[in-house]
Amino acid sequence: MLARLEVQTRNRTEMVDITAGVQSQVAKSGVQSGLVLVWVPHTTAGLTVNENADPSVRRDLLAALDRLVPREGDYRHPEGNSDGHIKSTLCGRDVTLIVEDGALVLGTWQGVFLCEFDGPRRRSVLVRVLEG
Repeated sequence: MLARLEVQTRNRTEMVDITAGVQSQVAKSGVQSGLVLVWVPHTTAGLTVNENADPSVRRDLLAALDRLVPREGDYRHPEGNSDGHIKSTLCGRDVTLIVEDGALVLGTWQGVFLCEFDGPRRRSVLVRVLEG
């Protein structure tokens, strides 16, 4: 089963917690044991698993990426979002998670995040739950 989560971002860069949406798709699938593949089909967005207990971690991650890849630079891409493409590549566009007893297997503080690098936009996140 392929599901689509729609996420409206509000800022140029942000990390949106999508853990509950992914877990909802796992529950709907009925799969008790397997994997869930999460994919974002955008070239200026990414996915990551990281701490979701302290929101300052998200701020720190975005600030570090901004230091590594500033918005303005010696970029050739004419759309003005080259930094978003580079950050997306660094972050990655997919995560694979274990499903056990019908739930995502995450560490105590972990969550799944859509990383927006060229917003605000409406983003799609594709979710496929695999039994196994």
